[in-house]
Amino acid sequence: LVNAMKSNNFVQRCYIANVEVDVSNVNKEEEAFDDHPSLPPGCSIPVVNILGDVLDSSPFPPNDSAQHHADFEELPVLSEGEQQTLAATPAHPAGLYALYASYLFGNLVEQLWNFAWPAALAILHPSLLPVAVVGFFGKLSVFLGAPIVGKLMDHFPRIPMYTGLNAVQVATQLISAAMVIYALKNAGRTSTSALLLRPWFIVLVIAGAIERLAGLALGVSMERDWVVLLAGTNRPVALAQANAMLNRLDLLCETVGASVFGLLLTKYDIVTCLKISSALMICSFPILVMLGQLINSVSCHALDSSRTPSDESICADLLDVRKIVQNGLSSIKHGWNEYKQQTVLPASVATVFLNFNVALAPGAIMTALLMHRGISPSIVGAFSGLCSVMGLVATFISSSLVKRVGILKAGAAGLIFQASLLSIALTVYWAGPISQRTPLLIFLASIALSRLGHMSYDVVGTQIIQTGVPASKANLIGGMEVSIASLAELVMLAMAIIANDVSHFGFLAILSVSSVAGAAWMFCRWLGNPTDEQRELFIFDPHFQLQAT
Repeated sequence: LVNAMKSNNFVQRCYIANVEVDVSNVNKEEEAFDDHPSLPPGCSIPVVNILGDVLDSSPFPPNDSAQHHADFEELPVLSEGEQQTLAATPAHPAGLYALYASYLFGNLVEQLWNFAWPAALAILHPSLLPVAVVGFFGKLSVFLGAPIVGKLMDHFPRIPMYTGLNAVQVATQLISAAMVIYALKNAGRTSTSALLLRPWFIVLVIAGAIERLAGLALGVSMERDWVVLLAGTNRPVALAQANAMLNRLDLLCETVGASVFGLLLTKYDIVTCLKISSALMICSFPILVMLGQLINSVSCHALDSSRTPSDESICADLLDVRKIVQNGLSSIKHGWNEYKQQTVLPASVATVFLNFNVALAPGAIMTALLMHRGISPSIVGAFSGLCSVMGLVATFISSSLVKRVGILKAGAAGLIFQASLLSIALTVYWAGPISQRTPLLIFLASIALSRLGHMSYDVVGTQIIQTGVPASKANLIGGMEVSIASLAELVMLAMAIIANDVSHFGFLAILSVSSVAGAAWMFCRWLGNPTDEQRELFIFDPHFQLQAT
């Protein structure tokens, strides 16, 4: 409410746009005016009678109707085109570009190391068990540690937390590299059981688990918190485009990281390659810290905004080593209670269900199946490359879907598309041997095309959770989701160990299709039976706008 005052007269003119008026303390404010000291004569007091001007529900007097009508004509109303432009415009575009640079550089170094250590262990020992053990404890650390790290991030300033996590990740990568280099230079051929008990291998397992936890915490922070602040929660198209860009960069880093290390291996021995990787890790830390500061400065210090009231005692208690078990269990319990109460829970659970699909997806199990069936390695490589291309295409499709039908219907479309194509692949597998050309091409093409739906929902589902989870709980909920997803992967890994014969692949394929179909059913049921909270949260989504009309 703006009052234009001339001399001692008030000319009242109202401009209201997205304003909520709280009148619960009006009487208190009027009493406060009574306690004010008297002002000198001739001093005008610009007091607005809020109860009379705003809360009066009586119609305008006939002689004032024209004046009030003229006043309300001055209310600024955005056209539909202007609203669409605003929805597609990030709140802090410069900050987003800096975020992309930080995400690209940090992820590239991480993916390079993710390819380096398994290759080094494979050269060191012919068995797959050492790699499996390191990977198992990495997932276990995420399952147990993600909730407490997420809670800590929600109570700690963003930039210092970002710097600390980068320092921990780089330090553990360097320790792991040093252990592997030591083993390559000094360790001879030993049995698998003896290798697992070597001190250097135990240190490698511990450092690898901490590195995995720190890396995922950085990912959750950037993908669930930072990008929302920089793109804007009330700008769905801009947020969808930002999420799609992060997924493209992630896919790019996976490809480039493996290619770069493979190129290094063709020119140098494994020890030299690990030393080059270590040098890149050391150089990456100051660059990432600088980029983090740049993101905050070019976005008008948006990352300094408080998510929760600052409470140093909470941070000190969480970091108390003597209470690590108690704090871990308490954080898991607290995280689970918060996780199951969120409005967008079905969308998050659908994401977890997709992690059960380990058979009908590009990966170790699919590669083992194809090689066992006598499929040419060139076809296996082409299949993996096609899946990567489909994932990249999906990042472009997802933002277009959000713009056309909204994030809710876009999520349902991605899940239904994936479930349908995986059902076709399962049918072809059970219909006959896939070693023949036509069934093989249909089987592989169905799985590759299903990646369009998988990656589309990965982008859209992330945005749905970003929209539904408050900033004060973004890291806690994100960490809990990653923790449960890691548990799902551990369960399927145990299933694969039990059904380790290739002839049992059909059983794993049925579990994979069932999990994706269950995710699609759960999400569509949630979409078809919306609650009042869901309608309020996605009030601007076309799905609910059509229902309202």
